[in-house]
Amino acid sequence: MEAIDKSNKVVCKVKKIIIIAALLCAAIFPQYRLEANTAVRQGPVQTAHRRSPYVGAIAIDASNGRVLLSDNADKECYPASCTKLMTARLLLKAVKEGKRNINYRIVQTKRSANEQPSRIGLLPGESISVDDALKALMLKSANDIAVAIAEDLGGTMEDFVKMMNEEAKCLGMADTIFCSPNGLPPPPKSNRGFDRSTAADLAKLGRAIVNEQPELLKYTSLASAVISGSKGVPVQIQNHNNFLWKKNVKLPGVDGLKTGYIDAGGSSIVLTAKRGNKRAIVVVTGSSSAPEREANAGRMLKDALDAISW
Repeated sequence: MEAIDKSNKVVCKVKKIIIIAALLCAAIFPQYRLEANTAVRQGPVQTAHRRSPYVGAIAIDASNGRVLLSDNADKECYPASCTKLMTARLLLKAVKEGKRNINYRIVQTKRSANEQPSRIGLLPGESISVDDALKALMLKSANDIAVAIAEDLGGTMEDFVKMMNEEAKCLGMADTIFCSPNGLPPPPKSNRGFDRSTAADLAKLGRAIVNEQPELLKYTSLASAVISGSKGVPVQIQNHNNFLWKKNVKLPGVDGLKTGYIDAGGSSIVLTAKRGNKRAIVVVTGSSSAPEREANAGRMLKDALDAISW
């Protein structure tokens, strides 16, 4: 009995120590407890255009378009800055047709200068070469430059958007409607809608670019670059595609293409890589976060390259 009493006393003392320690931790570190509870309570955002782990995903063989992996690839998404791939495609088509050249100067207008970030920040009347504009578009994801390109090629942004939708139709992007050259959400009280697409349609656009306009990979493969900014001041820009440079994300063979994010549409990516003479294109749309998008896109890319290497 005496031994049992002693044992019970020890247990009681241990319980008291644990309770006191817990209370002290709660008093000293209340913010950690609050953050953890908030994270659990909120969970991943779930909407029609932003979900966990993604809205839609697809992987294709770039050479023939064969679908290697697919999950809800026809679900509507908001492509955000992946829209800029079509803007770049039309600019490169103008260069190829001799309507523009790589040194041609695109003028920043009042409208383009007022676009929301990300932007280069040229003043109205200042200009940027086509070469630097493509770097700004593909690395910095500059919304102002996208609109400047649109007004230069289309006369107005609205007419350029018509060109974008005509090109989308030619590529068989049946579930895509472009409303802007940069993928930004419509301004408040605007009649303009969201740019809309699907993972399958974005894969078609990516495939058309890598096969017909491989010169764009010269830009999308850059981890960083220096371009001429306002008043000719050099501006260092970093690629938003972490697969090109970020230590814990970087993958061999990746050379494009484009990431995108808006709050309503989550994080999306059109990703491509080459292994030997084989190339895969992966699209992940509407992830709740960039790390989630990258985890899924990276895994899919490895699996796709393995599949077409057989």
